[in-house]
Amino acid sequence: MWRDPRCGAFASARPLSTGIGVGLVGFGLFFLLFGILLYFDSVLLAFGNLLFLSGLVFIIGFRRTFTFFFQRPKLKGTSFFFGGLIVVLMRWPILGMLLEAYGFISLFRSFFPVAFGFLGSLANIPLLSQLLQKMGDSGSMV
Repeated sequence: MWRDPRCGAFASARPLSTGIGVGLVGFGLFFLLFGILLYFDSVLLAFGNLLFLSGLVFIIGFRRTFTFFFQRPKLKGTSFFFGGLIVVLMRWPILGMLLEAYGFISLFRSFFPVAFGFLGSLANIPLLSQLLQKMGDSGSMV
């Protein structure tokens, strides 16, 4: 945080594109959830997918997004994810979302233990904290 000399307010050191990306990812997840709740509405699902991917590009940049998706160990997950996106755009939403879910899980498999560990450290509920820590410790970081 630094003080902006023009207005005297504190400004964040984060670039504006990161905030835009977080908003796009949030709206993308909202449209995905809303599309699922409305019996797999293909238009909402496709719009949610496009917003999610464009938000990811805004957050981490185009080159890092491209290198993340097209690493050799992640090509299988990438092909299922983008194949599911194409199937959703062809208006077969249930099959497309199943393909995307498998691709998403295989792409972000190494991130889940970190996320569960973080959630377990935040939760003050004894049983929930133990359950989240147990789920976070069971995965490998490969």
